[in-house]
Amino acid sequence: MNEVIEIIQLFLPLILVQGLLMIVAFIDLYRRAHTRGPKWIWVLIIAFINLFGPILYFLFGREKKRDD
Repeated sequence: MNEVIEIIQLFLPLILVQGLLMIVAFIDLYRRAHTRGPKWIWVLIIAFINLFGPILYFLFGREKKRDD
């Protein structure tokens, strides 16, 4: 039982970072009018490509803000 607790403690920071990145990425995706590619694809990438999905969205999915 102690081994399981140690493993959970080891991965807990990674799980928290993953969850926070996903939440922030989904909020940003929802608020943006335009993205590079369809939004539904970015939802799948963020949700199913664990830690790297939100990072990919922030690097490649967001369009630069336009000065209107």
